[in-house]
Amino acid sequence: MAKDDFPVTPAVRVLREKKISFIPHIHPFEEHGGTRLSSEILHVPEHIVIKTLVMETYQKKPLIILMHGDCEVSTKQMARIIGVKHVRPCDAPTAYRHTGYQFGGTSPFGTRNPLPVYVEKTILDLPKIYINGGKRGFIIEMNPNDLRAIVQVMEVEASILPHL
Repeated sequence: MAKDDFPVTPAVRVLREKKISFIPHIHPFEEHGGTRLSSEILHVPEHIVIKTLVMETYQKKPLIILMHGDCEVSTKQMARIIGVKHVRPCDAPTAYRHTGYQFGGTSPFGTRNPLPVYVEKTILDLPKIYINGGKRGFIIEMNPNDLRAIVQVMEVEASILPHL
């Protein structure tokens, strides 16, 4: 891919501003393809393709959770961690209102409003991650430790393996 042959999203602007090294990857978007599709196209394990999930507390306070592509978030555990009654995923219009990104194209960087960002702590142990770059079908390969230089992340243990 040519140096500038990818979208310049708010996420890319933040990465450039913070001088974070990344490798862009573009692939066709498929509705409900998710991290499984990205991992297949990029020929990488789904575990290192990171989901950016927009959720909110029962008080309607939004937050972002970064999770391994092959895992699910325990919303009960997240609620316990942040000390609220419950946490639930936002619907598409609400997530867009908070982040400025479409479902399937949400990045934790360059959101419309600053949001707390929680990261499953084992993500930070990976040698590299693939995370959405702010547009459907646009994935950024980067060092997970650079997350700390971009946003203030809070490490959590809230993953559960999906039921197979």
